[in-house]
Amino acid sequence: MSIQRLTGAPPVAPRNRRVKVAEVAAHYVAPITRTRPPLSELDREERLLARARKVLEKRLLKTTVAIESPNEVREFLKFELAEEAREVFCVLYLDAQNQVISFEPMFVGTLAQTNVYPRELVRRALELSAAAVILAHNHPSGKSAPSRADIDLTRSLRSALSLVDVRVLDHIIVAGASRPLSFAEKGLL
Repeated sequence: MSIQRLTGAPPVAPRNRRVKVAEVAAHYVAPITRTRPPLSELDREERLLARARKVLEKRLLKTTVAIESPNEVREFLKFELAEEAREVFCVLYLDAQNQVISFEPMFVGTLAQTNVYPRELVRRALELSAAAVILAHNHPSGKSAPSRADIDLTRSLRSALSLVDVRVLDHIIVAGASRPLSFAEKGLL
């Protein structure tokens, strides 16, 4: 019999609990893949949206095409994030000519917040040899106004990425059907 049972004290958490928490965090920082149902299982409107998403992905993710239009990026991110029920933080990694290297959902949170780890963004940017990034996340509430935490996070990520010469071109907040908010356009970058 253990001492805890004799004294009636609550069980003590094992010391390796911290390692398990780190393992869970590592799971969230890996690029997240979201599976979508086959087109045959969707209604007419959802099929149309799925096709539009495919067209935007093809346009945006072609490695031979540089991003020239902020509107093209906004529309792509709107299709990707507008319907999400939880906050999802994504990164669009770009090369020196603003050609898309990768688009990756990096962190998934709750209805109102997402934990973002600057170290993981820096690590992934280095792995991909990215010269620039466009940050994006959604607000499931439907309100695109950035919170103080959004602004502080952007500054923190910009500072961390600048240490390895990766530029933050923009941070876009997608809030449902409304026009996505651009930190660059609002002077918040």
